[in-house]
Amino acid sequence: MNQRGSSLSVKNGRYCIRSGENVAFVSVHEVKVIHLHSATKLSFEVVQTALDHHTDVLFVNRKGHPIGRLWGNTFGSISTIRKNQLKFSQSSAGVEWVRTVLKQKAENQSNVLELLSLLSEIPIDILLQKINRYAEKFVNFKHEDFSETFASFRGFEGSCSKYYFEGIKLILPQKYRFERRSQHPALDMFNCLLNYGYGMLYAHCESALIRAGIDPAIGVMHRDEYNRPVLVYDFIEKFRHWIDYVVCHLCLQEVIFEEFFDVENQQFWLNTYGKRILIQSINEYLEELINLEGLSRSRLNHLELEAQRLASMLKKI
Repeated sequence: MNQRGSSLSVKNGRYCIRSGENVAFVSVHEVKVIHLHSATKLSFEVVQTALDHHTDVLFVNRKGHPIGRLWGNTFGSISTIRKNQLKFSQSSAGVEWVRTVLKQKAENQSNVLELLSLLSEIPIDILLQKINRYAEKFVNFKHEDFSETFASFRGFEGSCSKYYFEGIKLILPQKYRFERRSQHPALDMFNCLLNYGYGMLYAHCESALIRAGIDPAIGVMHRDEYNRPVLVYDFIEKFRHWIDYVVCHLCLQEVIFEEFFDVENQQFWLNTYGKRILIQSINEYLEELINLEGLSRSRLNHLELEAQRLASMLKKI
């Protein structure tokens, strides 16, 4: 919900959404997550109903990042998982998990670039070769010092991302091309879309970890930061390419327009119209069924299964 002045309540087992003169009803059982932006309102009954049905309620800022959530103060499994997380975060098993995640991220980046290259008919073979070489470095690099290992991993990851976004910039239509990757703040339309999409993905990743019984504040490569869900920063890397593909596909279709953004001091912010297009596109993509490891599930279900696999690994430590 991002329309200024809109409100959410519960009536007869359904959520009631009011926006101006428009009223819509949705069955409580059909709602998985509620995103509330600034200047929207909800009733106490919404809070109680969401908690009873384990529905995430997220409070989201202008960049699409969750700044808070309604949560029943219980994790989704036994405390053994969270006790073992501390061991895992400082063990060789944790290093190997990060190695696998980052190698998969590099391979995903290569796959996305290759697909976008076919759609746009722009050759980027040299960049693909460079990304693939760095993907192998994640496998081959060995060091007894964990901090040195993670420092090297960050270097490899940074190089992969550099070549990856160089390729994306070549593929995009001219009006969407960007000078550099900009996060805080976004300095162009493409980065604004990407940042908002990553914010949505952060929320899904954090929710999946909590439901699996994992504490999102105990990271591995991303270490302790005050009040930060640092494990989410590790966990999300395997799935970022989903947002990359949606944003690039929207740009290749040229359905994104300047009027979808508010520009303040050369900083780009998605407005209501832009959010509507992007949120709908990402939600549809995440709900699409795909085959991974022999299972046909929605992308969002695969993300949740990955969190459950991590929880199972932590139980056995």
